Amino acid sequence: MPPTPFWRRNADAPMLRRPRAGLRHRRDLQSIAYLLLAPALAAWQWWRGFSWPLYALLLLLTLGIGVIHHNHTHLRMWRGRLANRLTDFWITLLQGHPTFVFWPAHAANHHRYKHGARDEARTYRFGGDTNHLWGYLIHPVQAVWVLMPLFWRWLARMRRHRPGVWRYCLAQYGTWLGLWGGLLLIDPIKALLFVILPQLHGLHWLLATNYLQHAHADGGPRALAGLNYARNFEGWVNPLLFNIGLHTAHHEHPRAHWSELTALHHGRYRALVDARLNEAGLLPYMARVFLLALLVPRLRSRSLMAPEHIR
Repeated sequence: MPPTPFWRRNADAPMLRRPRAGLRHRRDLQSIAYLLLAPALAAWQWWRGFSWPLYALLLLLTLGIGVIHHNHTHLRMWRGRLANRLTDFWITLLQGHPTFVFWPAHAANHHRYKHGARDEARTYRFGGDTNHLWGYLIHPVQAVWVLMPLFWRWLARMRRHRPGVWRYCLAQYGTWLGLWGGLLLIDPIKALLFVILPQLHGLHWLLATNYLQHAHADGGPRALAGLNYARNFEGWVNPLLFNIGLHTAHHEHPRAHWSELTALHHGRYRALVDARLNEAGLLPYMARVFLLALLVPRLRSRSLMAPEHIR
């Protein structure tokens, strides 16, 4: 008799199965909903006319798309390569910028140096260690200025050593610019109002979250700063925007799915972070630090960094 296949030797052992090609996590149905609803809202208003409620919802979704882009970089949404690559291009179209930029700017820079002195877009690099409204508004411009050279150097390396990746990145640029160019030719006013401005709004948020999460946190040496390099936000922002507020847990577990960050934050990291870096909500924090602090100085945040580490 032929030998019994090894997967049948134990009746309790699961049968071998080919890996499924669908979503890795069911919670990303929310991500898919955002990726479909945002262009639907833009298209509806393009054809039916401007609507304040729909436009406000579109702007909210552009924030979510930036977070989805971030999450998709850390942990690919799908099990299959083709689906992930199509998602790369879909996010490129919706966000108005190639998705590849997260690799050199975020994964290889920000997560590597964690707001430290070698983090190219560290908040205290620009005019000192600040945390105020102007710093929040201007930080995306400052970050783009210092991150663009990272993109060009990374693309140059890809062209020399991995030309397939280089062509893939250029295809993303072509897809994005082709969309903008085509829509501007059809109707420049509608293209600006319903596509380009919402995308720029989302990109500003994507870059400005670095300021929210790290301004006045401790970017000093890890031996001294510990886990105090990031600020966390609890409350409604997390179910709406894929746990973007639970930043310490994300930094410590960059490959964890976003839906797992709640348990990591409350079960492991919240108690280890300086209490001043755990905020009850995003909007109350912004109102207190960026607006009310202009009138009531005691509401201003205080830096946790030692002066000798600010550079």
